[in-house]
Amino acid sequence: MESFLSPSDSLNNKRQTTVIVSEVTLASGALMGLNQLWYADYPRSNFHFINDNSEWLQMDKVGHFYSSYQMGRFGSELLAWSGASKKKQLCYGAGLGFAFLTAVEVLDGYSSQWGASSGDIIANASGTALYVSQELLWNEQRIIPKFSFHSSHLAASRPAVLGSNLTEQILKDYNGQTYWLSVNLYSFAKASKIPKWINLAIGYGADGMLTGNKENSDVSLLPQTKRVRQFYLSFDVDLTKIETKSHFLKTVFSVFNTLKIPAPTIEYSVNEGFRGRIFYF
Repeated sequence: MESFLSPSDSLNNKRQTTVIVSEVTLASGALMGLNQLWYADYPRSNFHFINDNSEWLQMDKVGHFYSSYQMGRFGSELLAWSGASKKKQLCYGAGLGFAFLTAVEVLDGYSSQWGASSGDIIANASGTALYVSQELLWNEQRIIPKFSFHSSHLAASRPAVLGSNLTEQILKDYNGQTYWLSVNLYSFAKASKIPKWINLAIGYGADGMLTGNKENSDVSLLPQTKRVRQFYLSFDVDLTKIETKSHFLKTVFSVFNTLKIPAPTIEYSVNEGFRGRIFYF
């Protein structure tokens, strides 16, 4: 496993305590803040589930998958830095994303405005499983979920839902989001002369979404749009495979390895078929 901090060869109790206390404090603070800033404005209800699996062309589910993986990766690498055993890294560190995001589902479940989503929970578990299974199978991450974003013209039509500024749009506007599985080619062909940092990325996105469901006509004054899935093929870079002795650069590379680099891309959609993009993010 490529760690963004220098892992300890033996258990460092001070580091482990720092990691555990920091993770618990940050997660608890985030949940309490979310509860006050978001859920407190809506009526409470008995805990309930909703079925939102057909909404937003499943872009929200892919987002849960990505978030759970990346949060779990950081949690695991922090425990590796403390010298915790591999078992603890995978059980407690890698489970951070699943635990946090599932706690958010509990908050959803007690809100009358929303509800807990079984699809979200499955996506959370899948992201964690991708990280853990690769560590168990290969002791490295060969397939990495990544994210990219471009501004969408649709956000201006419904800023309350899709975001009124860039920061909100990155989180809310599924029309501008693309999620990738970035595959490291060298790790599957280590006898080859392929550069260790070259990846092939398969992406998924969607466009034409002003509401969660496909019918926009029930929302007054919204323009009519055609919802469409988009698939991408592109090159990428695994920044953690760039050799350096600098722990600072390793940290920077690990953090930014959550993002897909801009690169020439082939796009396919039912509406427009295949088309090439010289520079896509």
